[in-house]
Amino acid sequence: MLSQLRPAAVLLALFTLLTGLVYPLFVTLVAQTALPTQANGGMIERGRKIVGSALIGQNFASPRYFHGRPSATSAPDPADDSKSVDAPYNAANSSGSNLGPTSKKLVDRVNAAIEAEIDAGRTDGFAADAVTTSASGLDPHISPQNAFAQVAGVAKARGLDEAKVRALVEAHVESRLAGVIGEPRVNTLLLNLDLDALE
Repeated sequence: MLSQLRPAAVLLALFTLLTGLVYPLFVTLVAQTALPTQANGGMIERGRKIVGSALIGQNFASPRYFHGRPSATSAPDPADDSKSVDAPYNAANSSGSNLGPTSKKLVDRVNAAIEAEIDAGRTDGFAADAVTTSASGLDPHISPQNAFAQVAGVAKARGLDEAKVRALVEAHVESRLAGVIGEPRVNTLLLNLDLDALE
C-alpha cells in the first residue's frame, strides 16, 4: 500500500509546485518583461490619481466627450439574484449580450442608439460601432469613422475650433498591428484625456 501512495504523493507535490508556483511565476515574469503596461491593467494616472484603464471602456455621457461603443454588460439584479439587469461598462462582468438578430431587445437597443446618434446631430452617417456593442461589452476603442463623426458635436459643446479637435482625433488613430492585424482604432479614454488638456 505504501509503495503505491508514495509515488502518488510525490507526483501530487511535484505538480502542485510546478503548476501552482513555478508556472504562474514564469508567466508573470514573461508578462512583466514583455508587456508590463498590459500586465498591470493599462492603468492611466493623472496627478497621481488613477483615472481609468486604456484596456477597458468607460461611459462618457456628456456631449463634451467622445463616446465609446455601447456596452452590453450586466450585473445581478439587487431585487432578485437569479436575474440580471443592464449595467453598462461593468468591468466586473465582461460579456456580450448573446442576443440574436431576431431578438426584439437587441433591435430596440440598436434603434435607441440610432435615435441617440440622430439626436446628437450625426445624421450624415455614423459607424456601425456607434450603435452596436463589442463582444466583451468593454471595448475601449472606437473606429476612426465613429470618432470623426463626433468631432463637430464635441467641438461645439466645448467651444473649440473643429479643425483642432479633428487634428487631435487624427493624432489618436492607432494603425493595424504590423500593418495587417486588426483595424484602425481610437482609444476613447486617451482621446478624452488629451481633449481635456486642450482647455
